[in-house]
Amino acid sequence: MAEMQGLMERLEQAVGRLESLSAGLHRPPGDCGEINGVSGGVAPSVEAFDKLMNSMVAEFLKKSRILAGDVETHAEMVHSAFQAQRAFLLMASQYQQPQENDVAALLKPISEKIQEIQTFRERNRGSKMFNHLSAVSESIPALGWIAVSPKPGPYVKEMNDAATFYTNRVLKDYKHSDLRHVDWVKSYLNIWSELQAYIKEHHTAGLTWSKTGPVASTASALSVLSVGPGLPPPPPPPGPPPPFDSEGRREESSPSRSALFAQLNQGEAITKGLRHVTDDQKTYKNPSLRAHGGQTPSPTKSHTPGPKCPQSHPPKKHAPVLELEGKKWRVEYQEDRNDLVISETELRQVAYIFKCSKSTLQIKGKINSITIAVRSLALCLTMWWALWK
Repeated sequence: MAEMQGLMERLEQAVGRLESLSAGLHRPPGDCGEINGVSGGVAPSVEAFDKLMNSMVAEFLKKSRILAGDVETHAEMVHSAFQAQRAFLLMASQYQQPQENDVAALLKPISEKIQEIQTFRERNRGSKMFNHLSAVSESIPALGWIAVSPKPGPYVKEMNDAATFYTNRVLKDYKHSDLRHVDWVKSYLNIWSELQAYIKEHHTAGLTWSKTGPVASTASALSVLSVGPGLPPPPPPPGPPPPFDSEGRREESSPSRSALFAQLNQGEAITKGLRHVTDDQKTYKNPSLRAHGGQTPSPTKSHTPGPKCPQSHPPKKHAPVLELEGKKWRVEYQEDRNDLVISETELRQVAYIFKCSKSTLQIKGKINSITIAVRSLALCLTMWWALWK
């Protein structure tokens, strides 16, 4: 019995070691050992965000696939945007806060996802599901909370309110005819409600960065952002270029090569076609020719200019625009203007600001939403928050 007991203990120890090795080989993506005191897994903030994605975002994606069409396509984009945010949060849990000039580059993957979602809505204005697309497009900038400080939670709530304006239209159209759309609305609004709760628990005063590890930079952190969880690594670099077509081939004769050999076989007669050089054209007898690179100075001739290269046309200058088009205020191509004012506003109106530089716009009253087309997401979020708070 003692021998049997000892054998069982050894067997249990061997099984335990095998299970440990198996867990190490099948470690999930993003598992980077010990992070902020969490050994063998991701940081608590990333783990909580994974729960949000596996519950609320997954439910929204499921309801969108039931509706199919443009709604499903849009939902896939939203899912991809949340994956990009998850990669950013994973990076923040491993790196210390970077310099301000590096933030815009690190935010670029999320910014591109947001722009892709909004562009899809603009390109499908004739869609039967346009209110669905608008609800998502107007609220998806909520993912920019990571650049808002010190209170990112209220910013997400503002975006949620923007979505509600359009989801109410969806409910009005379908609450008595098709409950699938009602379920879709609930699943989408639940995402932002849960995100507010997540921010309150893990990032109350702004995005929490790691206190240890290297400082985040575009060179060190973009690898984490570009691959992301569950995504395949980038492909290997291309192999060496293929060998030249002529390598390994037997040389074949051609008419030009035959003519060359025929001239070489002329013997002394090959010099008959050469021009005779006189003494005044020889550099060793005329030192003045050396200054001209061995060429005889030619008399001055009138220069006939060749055809001129076509000149590139300057960029077309657009006329500045500040007008109300239906329910949308268009503010476009304004430059060096500090007196732009929109005073007659309604809550159902929206503002679209495009390619304006060095200008100040004052909006009196409240409108539903403001879209600012800028290159930097951080600048966009700063302007949003300044206009809404």
